[in-house]
Amino acid sequence: MKNLWLLVFSATLIWSGISPKDQFTWFLEVAPALIGVVVLAASYNGFRLTPLVYVLILLHCVVLMVGAHYTYAEVPLFDYLKPIFNSERNNYDKLGHFVQGFVPAMIAREILIRKAVVSSASWRNFFIVCFCLAFSAFYELIEWLVALASGSSAEAFLGTQGYIWDTQTDMFAALVGAISALLILSNMHDRQLSALNKSA
Repeated sequence: MKNLWLLVFSATLIWSGISPKDQFTWFLEVAPALIGVVVLAASYNGFRLTPLVYVLILLHCVVLMVGAHYTYAEVPLFDYLKPIFNSERNNYDKLGHFVQGFVPAMIAREILIRKAVVSSASWRNFFIVCFCLAFSAFYELIEWLVALASGSSAEAFLGTQGYIWDTQTDMFAALVGAISALLILSNMHDRQLSALNKSA
């Protein structure tokens, strides 16, 4: 699985970096994926994650790299979807922020369970959702700081497309993503955690 993971990651990264729409935006958008792969490599032997979480992280990286190649406001597939959903804007960024809640929720869940940080499932879910909202808000602050530092060159990174509620709807998308992940994947995740414990 590790080799396939690295193959998909590397191939997508190379494709993403070939003639991107905006080089500065490309770097900003792929930076979290590059940091993530370094962290995963460093922790692989000491704290190996479940297959589900590795797949989700790869999915998140692919979403980041596709957005980096085109910019989040100009992903072609989501341009085609605009008339279907009667939308004036390209909503790929909302998919990105949904994934920004969906994937970190499962990463946080794995760490909290395996490190026995919170014993109550209800409290654990509450803290996971809070963490994902905090992470989303932190990313919005990074976007704001980049915009202040870079001026108009950061417009593609922000991807607001003139929508005044962009920041709020980004965080709402992350919230929906986090809750969706917990509702949909918790049982599968528990089974993989159990298998991981037995093999340890």
